[in-house]
Amino acid sequence: MAAYNGHRSWNAWNVSLWLNNDEGLYRRAVELASAHGISKGARLMFRELEGERTPDGGVYNLTTVREAMRDII
Repeated sequence: MAAYNGHRSWNAWNVSLWLNNDEGLYRRAVELASAHGISKGARLMFRELEGERTPDGGVYNLTTVREAMRDII
């Protein structure tokens, strides 16, 4: 069983929450995943977000971005 609302951690849940509910992030994630697939799309999305945090303080990392993008597609 996942540790936090169906996700591995609070951070994973928070990143997923923002990628799935912020229109700009969502559209970009769908665009990248559709064009490149989940794995490469997640790497590209992570590169765009690297060093940034969600407004709630969640850290964008490759694992959480990839998990969130799997939920989107």
